[in-house]
Amino acid sequence: MTYNQYIWDDLFVKITWSSFMPEKDAAEFYIIAEILQPTLSGQEQFNCIEQAVKRLSEIETFKNAVFVWKRYFVSDAINQHSWFSSPSQVAVTVIQQPPLNRTKLALLIYAVEAASIHKENDGTVVMKRPHYTHLYNLQLHEKQGDSGEQTRVVFEQFTKLLAKRNCTLEANCLRTWLFVQNIDRNYSGMVRARKEIFEVSGLTPQTHYIASTGIEGQSVHPEVTVMMDACSIQEIKREQISYLYARSNLNPTHEYGVTFERGTCIQFGDRRHILISGTASIDNQGNILHPQQLEKQIERAVENVHALLAEAEAGWQDVTHLIIYLRDIADYENTHLYFEKHCPEMPRLILLAPVCRPGWLVEVECSAIKAASNNKFEKF
Repeated sequence: MTYNQYIWDDLFVKITWSSFMPEKDAAEFYIIAEILQPTLSGQEQFNCIEQAVKRLSEIETFKNAVFVWKRYFVSDAINQHSWFSSPSQVAVTVIQQPPLNRTKLALLIYAVEAASIHKENDGTVVMKRPHYTHLYNLQLHEKQGDSGEQTRVVFEQFTKLLAKRNCTLEANCLRTWLFVQNIDRNYSGMVRARKEIFEVSGLTPQTHYIASTGIEGQSVHPEVTVMMDACSIQEIKREQISYLYARSNLNPTHEYGVTFERGTCIQFGDRRHILISGTASIDNQGNILHPQQLEKQIERAVENVHALLAEAEAGWQDVTHLIIYLRDIADYENTHLYFEKHCPEMPRLILLAPVCRPGWLVEVECSAIKAASNNKFEKF
């Protein structure tokens, strides 16, 4: 993985990105855009980000790339939603998870070379490559009911969208994010409903679950307590997918009542995609390690990520980006210093977003891409 950075002083924007660029076939990029001047108004910050992204798309590196999806992390979704009123063919999520560098918003983008993209009438964004159709269903939500009822409706919506393409939750969905407003109160309802939906759909401890992050996050709609993003691949084969456990470090999630995979590895003919779920300071008995000790919790979370990556024959050098979630805004500076010391070039964001257990001060999620040849499968 190659890491790059631009700073455009005239726009007060820093762009960092990772590049997976094989000699043949499509490159992939993860891009993070951050504002450097927090005293700008919110609208000015948004305009600067958008101008920087347009400028980035015009440079040589990205001339053949399609921006597939964007996730905007904002500080006040209800008041800031008007920034995003223009329709877009790109898959877009707006989620209230405030950037902790004192700015109004930050942006994460996934881009792919030699791909086509379009949005269908049902809202599904479709990214096509020669052999695979990638499906992005973002900002799925329901405004009525409690967190359990909303979760059921969201998964029902999603399974119907998949069924239209002869796909299923069990066979084709590879990654979800569940954003839960007031997570300390509403997480348990989401967990119960998800488990019920999974059992009906054939996802059990004996089969598999789905890589996922369940984290605090608020939609632009105040009534929404649960919102979901999901990524699927239409032509994926079961033998291309393996699940990561790192049992020396972690336990199966169903042992403490939740239903997600720690990580998922997808093998293509020319590379592996490794999707690491939100990972915290936990041991292989499901216990929280190092209560109220921020740096030790960061170290253990990172150690757990290393263990999951190793199971997919990948390492820290293959990570595309990091998203770091904090419960306490006061922990930002020490967290920033830790990652600046240990991986200064890696694209990353530090966000205010409490984890599902109050004892966890920090959670880390990431993805990785590793070159790997396998003639049994079509190239990415």
